[in-house]
Amino acid sequence: MEKEWVRIFETADSILIEISRSLLEESEIDSVIMNKKDSFYNFGEMELYVHRNNVIRAKQILKNII
Repeated sequence: MEKEWVRIFETADSILIEISRSLLEESEIDSVIMNKKDSFYNFGEMELYVHRNNVIRAKQILKNII
């Protein structure tokens, strides 16, 4: 991933990460989910990335759910 994107959250819970992405989208913050879960064994993490200019704002938005 490019240097412009920063990981702000990781979880194995796909619902939680989608809720997080939706909250950021509502606040007009672009985000990307990187799915690193193994589909066969269903283990691993999913990571949420935002542009480095939005890191502080995104963390403030998500502070109550993560």
